[in-house]
Amino acid sequence: MSELVVLGFDTADKADAVLNRLVQLEKEYLVDLEDAVIAVRDAGGKVRLKQSVNLTAAGATSGGLSGAIWGSLVGLLFLNPLAGMVLGGAFGAGSGALAGSMTDYGIDDDLIKKLADTIPVNSSALFLLLRKVQPEKVLAEFKGEHATILRSSLSPEQEEQLRKALATEPVATPTA
Repeated sequence: MSELVVLGFDTADKADAVLNRLVQLEKEYLVDLEDAVIAVRDAGGKVRLKQSVNLTAAGATSGGLSGAIWGSLVGLLFLNPLAGMVLGGAFGAGSGALAGSMTDYGIDDDLIKKLADTIPVNSSALFLLLRKVQPEKVLAEFKGEHATILRSSLSPEQEEQLRKALATEPVATPTA
């Protein structure tokens, strides 16, 4: 089961930096992100959302590929596979993009908009939907980030552990 964690940050670029570190940890198999969204409120008070998964582009890509394959096969029946591939690819990309734009995946959009409206000016929020996580190693990476937990589906014990890790100053490692 996936866990939802929403973290608030005092600066507009901090959520981006934390997400970049999480993506690096994902490459090390320490965390498995299902979805991530960044909300930033600029100086004018406008909220911008950055989705980690662009469903319209993903739908267009997969639809275009499958449409080209099916178009080629149908084109073979009419002795013109190239025209079938081009027409099938165009139709598939269009229908895939439409389906992708209508699909809601991951974190609920209404929740994102509702919580994003509550963050202060010149700040950011990071919405995370986590499949799996190695808590000890991941929490050690984010000690002292001074983030506020805005919402979470974690157990009270897990949430308290996260709160303490975010508030604790990082341990300085000696350099030679």
